[in-house]
Amino acid sequence: MQREVAEEGLPLAEDEYAPCDLVTVPARQGLEAVDILRLRDGGAVVGPVLHDGDCHTLGFLVPPGTAAGWDVPGSACTQTYGRASRAGRAEPPVSGTGWLVAPDAAFSAATDPVVLRAALGEAARTIEAVDRCR
Repeated sequence: MQREVAEEGLPLAEDEYAPCDLVTVPARQGLEAVDILRLRDGGAVVGPVLHDGDCHTLGFLVPPGTAAGWDVPGSACTQTYGRASRAGRAEPPVSGTGWLVAPDAAFSAATDPVVLRAALGEAARTIEAVDRCR
């Protein structure tokens, strides 16, 4: 039996799991990138974003297959599994995490990796410039 999966790689039913990839970055860079993404196209490019329990890292859900070609320094991309609930809210796909941008508050099921790569680069340059001014 083949399970139904949304085009973005997230599950359509509560008990079904679908692959998605997760880009993790240090919280400072991730928060800056979230702000950059929210400013673009009225925030329509922001997908779900996780934070770890200690708020040291953020994780951006990206379409499956992203991990195979991800090469952004200072970040990692791994495959994980998402789980949808009937209420339309998804449980975090990684234990010990919570949502910074929950799936029901996101404008897309996943962040476009090309757009995320650009936002992370811009965030890194912004942080570097701020640190030089101190």
